[in-house]
Amino acid sequence: MTEPLDSRSRGMNASTGWALLACALVCFAGYAALFIAPEERTMKEIQRIFYFHLPSWITSFSAFFVAFVANVAYIATRKPKWDWLGVAGAEVGVTCCTIGLITGPIWAHPVWGVWWTWDARLTTTFVLWLLYITYLVLRGLLEDPERRATLSAIFGIFAFLDVPLVYMSNRLWRTQHPQPVILGGQGSGLNPTMGKVLVICIFAIYGVMMIVLWQRYALERLRHEYEELRFEAESRASDAASIGKGNR
Repeated sequence: MTEPLDSRSRGMNASTGWALLACALVCFAGYAALFIAPEERTMKEIQRIFYFHLPSWITSFSAFFVAFVANVAYIATRKPKWDWLGVAGAEVGVTCCTIGLITGPIWAHPVWGVWWTWDARLTTTFVLWLLYITYLVLRGLLEDPERRATLSAIFGIFAFLDVPLVYMSNRLWRTQHPQPVILGGQGSGLNPTMGKVLVICIFAIYGVMMIVLWQRYALERLRHEYEELRFEAESRASDAASIGKGNR
């Protein structure tokens, strides 16, 4: 029993260390966004929300991609670990997506004069959020683990099809949402200091995402082990009851 306990203790210490590092990076990123990045000429102070708005979408798409890969892998292999990773990626993606949907209107209202408009970018984004909320609700409605994993994996693959549509929406259609400031073609780009601060913020949010993703994966693995133990215990109890009736 000593080795597993030592291994678990080392794992907890490592997780705590990474969590503290991510917390420090987030604090520094917040400081950099507020005090190091220069003020944008037209939007002024409200533009500083950009340094966490954009990273939230980058991490959201990344988490949904993790879920997509896991869903495809589960369909191909039927190994439970891919189901665990799929639901972990979906939940982290929904969280980051929710942050993006909240920070977006806060930024948009002073700049556009409206909190929300049903243009192509915002509509496809809202649909993406609804699709993955549905994915999580679907999992809660199905009790059989194998059936739950299979149906949610199929639905998760379908839901991910909206991610590239969201990304390309303001390139394919004219939208209220501004054109990309990064990789948006001629005329796009950031002030060098703004770019460095943005990179720091992306790394900070990614750090948090990876920690939460791993912890959520571990939680789903424990839930699977618990369900297996409960099923085994119920089977033994049922067998014992059947034997008792037979002896009578």
